Amino acid sequence: MSAASSLPLVYACSGCSSAAQMANDFALRLTREGLAEMSCIAGVGGGVPALVRLAGSGRHILALDGCPLRCVAACLRQAGLAPSQTVLLSAHGVIKHKHRPYDPAQAELLWPEVATAARRLAGPPSSPLPAAQTPCPDSSD
Repeated sequence: MSAASSLPLVYACSGCSSAAQMANDFALRLTREGLAEMSCIAGVGGGVPALVRLAGSGRHILALDGCPLRCVAACLRQAGLAPSQTVLLSAHGVIKHKHRPYDPAQAELLWPEVATAARRLAGPPSSPLPAAQTPCPDSSD
C-alpha cells in the first residue's frame, strides 16, 4: 500500500461564499501538509467514473462543508457514499458571505480542529462506505 493510499480523501465545498473558500483552502492545506489527499467533489457529484471510483475506493473521507446546505455530503450521496467525518464550518461560527473573502484569523483558529480530523482518519483503507448504512458524524454534534 502506498503512503498516499493511507491518507484520507478530503472533499471541500468550493462555492462562491467565504465559508466555501475557507473549506477549499483547508483541503488544499491538508494536501500540501501531507495530512489528506484532496479530490474533486464536483466530479463525484457529476458522476465522473474515475472520480466516483476513487471516492468509493474504501479510503476514509473527510468532508469539509462550509454551510448547512452540506453540498459535499449531497454530492457523496449522489454516488451512494457518505463521509467518514464531516467538519461543518458554519457550526464553528464561520459566517457565509457571498462573494467575499473569509477571515484568515478565524481560519487559523479553526485549522487545528480540521487537521486533527484528518489525522484521526489516516490509516489503511477500509471497505467502501455506502450512504444508506453509514452515519455522517459531524464534529459540531
